[in-house]
Amino acid sequence: MKRIVLTGGGTAGHVTPNIALIPELQKRGFEIHYIGSKTGIEKELIGNFDIPYYGISSGKLRRYFDLKNFTDPFRILKGYSEAVKLLKKIKPDVVFSKGGFVTVPVVKAASRKKIPCVLHESDISPGLANRLCISSAAVICANFPETIEHLPKDKAFLTGTPIRGELFSGNRLNGLDFCGFTAGKPVILVIGGSLGSIRVNDAVREILPQLLENYQIIHLCGKDKIDESLEGTAGYRQYEYIQKELCDLLDAADLVISRAGANAICELLALRKPNILIPLSLEASRGDQILNANSFEKQGFSYVIKEEELTGERLLDAVQFMSENKEKYREAMINSNQHDAVTKVADLIEKACEKEELS
Repeated sequence: MKRIVLTGGGTAGHVTPNIALIPELQKRGFEIHYIGSKTGIEKELIGNFDIPYYGISSGKLRRYFDLKNFTDPFRILKGYSEAVKLLKKIKPDVVFSKGGFVTVPVVKAASRKKIPCVLHESDISPGLANRLCISSAAVICANFPETIEHLPKDKAFLTGTPIRGELFSGNRLNGLDFCGFTAGKPVILVIGGSLGSIRVNDAVREILPQLLENYQIIHLCGKDKIDESLEGTAGYRQYEYIQKELCDLLDAADLVISRAGANAICELLALRKPNILIPLSLEASRGDQILNANSFEKQGFSYVIKEEELTGERLLDAVQFMSENKEKYREAMINSNQHDAVTKVADLIEKACEKEELS
């Protein structure tokens, strides 16, 4: 039996693509182990699977002053020592890293043990952790064509992001029934992230009467962001967050308004959902969502509104435009070569594991 170590953590985005790969790797006969941090979200998420989990010390490399800058290098060194011991114990044939600072000690330890590593980068601009690991990788999987241009040509492959299989099992009628909607009127799904977005929420609610003339609205508005005054509005349902029923709501949606996190927009691409993206501004992020959204707009997958330019009127115009041009966007997504990422990534893992020539 082939043996693989998956690693990645810090945010759900560094874990869910690993989770998406698990069924395919198991089908191909891999024995799977996971190395993450001792207290990160990855420990909770992987706990839902019958997979050995090992926690190591981890620290963050910051480009700003923080007292932890004096202690985290020692945590990283300790994590490296722990990773070396774990890899000696597990004896994996290959390591797959999704990113996050916990992965740096693991990848560096694997390089020392001459274990091939496959990296995956979701954003156009590689995060610091992955940049530190590039020299130690045998293969680098990328989500965007633009990323390939900045990676070693003999290592980089455009694969897209592995998508959880359950997202494709949604049922439109179940989604409509969950919201109490009818089947005869199109649906807009608004996703502002698990914490929600005040700017997006305000813009949607400003034009809600106009939207409801032609659409039913499912609004995932974030924790503590329910507007009680709008409860009971016909054709409008607001939820702080949805997990179990999300696949049904996505299947019910004719148009999606969303932030531009890499995993989220790749799910929209995989599901061929016409979408309006409102990326986080530079004031609130390192700009990765802006680059992600611009790439999807350039490829014809998305309509983009800059957060600084977001108003109710601008959003209403975008919805009208998308309703008239949705088939053009759907066709571009259908013709994309960024599909079936699970198979593509698993193929590259197998080749790296067997030290085959990559092509």
